[in-house]
Amino acid sequence: MATLLARNAEILVTMDGQRRELKGAGVYVEDGFIKQVGRNEELPLTADTVLDLSGQIVFPGFVNAHHNLNQTLTRNLAARFPVQTTYARNPPSDKPMRNPCVLPIVTALCLACASSFCFADAIAPPKQPATPQQTALDDIKQLNTSMFGIYDKGLAIHEKNFNHPLIMALFSGKGGRFILYRPGQSPLEAPSVPPVYEIMKSTGHCAMGTYALVSPYLDDAKTNQGWVTDMKDYRGHVQTAKDNVDNLDIKPEEKALVADVLGKVLAFMDTCLKNGTFTSAEVQAYARDAEPDCEKLVAIASAAQVGHWFEVLTEWKKLLGDEWGQTYALSNSIYVTRQNNILFSILVQFIGPEAINNRLILLETTDFQAKPEDMWGSFMRIVSDRAIGEYFFNNDRLMDYELLGFGGRDAIESEVAKVGKKAILPPLVPFNSTEWPWKTDPSKGTGPKSFDDLHKAGLL
Repeated sequence: MATLLARNAEILVTMDGQRRELKGAGVYVEDGFIKQVGRNEELPLTADTVLDLSGQIVFPGFVNAHHNLNQTLTRNLAARFPVQTTYARNPPSDKPMRNPCVLPIVTALCLACASSFCFADAIAPPKQPATPQQTALDDIKQLNTSMFGIYDKGLAIHEKNFNHPLIMALFSGKGGRFILYRPGQSPLEAPSVPPVYEIMKSTGHCAMGTYALVSPYLDDAKTNQGWVTDMKDYRGHVQTAKDNVDNLDIKPEEKALVADVLGKVLAFMDTCLKNGTFTSAEVQAYARDAEPDCEKLVAIASAAQVGHWFEVLTEWKKLLGDEWGQTYALSNSIYVTRQNNILFSILVQFIGPEAINNRLILLETTDFQAKPEDMWGSFMRIVSDRAIGEYFFNNDRLMDYELLGFGGRDAIESEVAKVGKKAILPPLVPFNSTEWPWKTDPSKGTGPKSFDDLHKAGLL
């Protein structure tokens, strides 16, 4: 019995009654018949042939069961012309065909096209048999492919067996999302940050985002008017928001700040639209005028965000009691939020600096708003790898490091030595380092480090 396992699809479209779209899924086939469709952990571990569909989309094949041969040249036209339109343009006629040679010619062309579409495999050059060397290489590579299937199934089991409380602190447009997972209980999601956070953040984004609207046109704003329509549309949103500021449930001084910032945005836009252009100097003047208010917006939003999550974690610490010392915590970051990561810094205040990189982990993601299931998957890989490190290397933290990196350092030093130079490499640190997961050494750079430094240097 020949078997095939296609797994790791980015998305698998089932087209079942629930119209499910499965992530990290695949198909298991026996003797040419599909036997199983589902997520990786639900499928067999291996097969005679295993295909890695990472980054691919899988969906059922569609077959046009009725297509006349003489319609080959007109395929896909139906998408452009409804049946009624087609008949209106080409109504049936009893008149004899003016040129009786047309039909044979069209049919012949269709036959040629159909042959090229339907019988391409028959005219393609025969596939050359694999050499013994290629077969051996494929056999070795298959070990890695099959291993990932086993690995994924193991991760699902590790997740079910994980018996510690876990706090997940996810970035979101609302100031974060905190979820508490406890063994044997439903997840507990904390209330959102008060709306003042979103109000201040959205207002600041409006002021700074206006630069993004005009920046592509700085070189030729007068001749390239592509910005005009976008600015008019966005101006309408800004005006509507400003008109409704008094209805916001925030402090009077906060309302005044929001109205002031939006007023500056509107004034700048009106000048640009009136003049039909703008200069770099005008854009910079607008930015410098709005900057002090942007600092105030940041301060208010940050205070609301931090104060809220302090209250949540204080309550959760009481709720967990003695379990707090065994609680794990995760936060996510992309590059631009790694330095001074807010949610991670808040977690450190409650879980302690000795937990950094131990029970408190900062995960790098490709999106601001990572999904909880993706965070679980990344975390379980760390848990699993630490167990592997303990068994193979007698150190459960070694696998937190790039394993090939150790050989890589030696290889880099060897290559650089060949040209008479010394390799530039970071210092080795203990596997169980509790160092902050971002830049912390002030001696490795020069210049300002905060808003205060920018002001003291006369840059703001």
